[in-house]
Amino acid sequence: MATNEMFRALSDPTRREILRMLSTGDMTAGDLAAKFQITAPSMSHHFRILKDADLIEGTRKGQQIVYKLNTTVFQDIVRSLLDIFGTEPRKEVQE
Repeated sequence: MATNEMFRALSDPTRREILRMLSTGDMTAGDLAAKFQITAPSMSHHFRILKDADLIEGTRKGQQIVYKLNTTVFQDIVRSLLDIFGTEPRKEVQE
């Protein structure tokens, strides 16, 4: 997993919303795009960034592309965040 691509993908609110929507189940590109007020090329750009980060997978079914979450990568994200921020609760500094 490429950590930089993952954080880049998560940095955008539109991409986070796409991920949230996919957390309820697989959706076609058209169904996802219908929820946003942006152009088709912009949606394709978001899908590409999410795919490059391995956060989603797309499968062509006829003329449609069905996207789903790559849940394994989300487990990797949690591990990365724990590595960055530590697993121990922070102790308050007393003066």
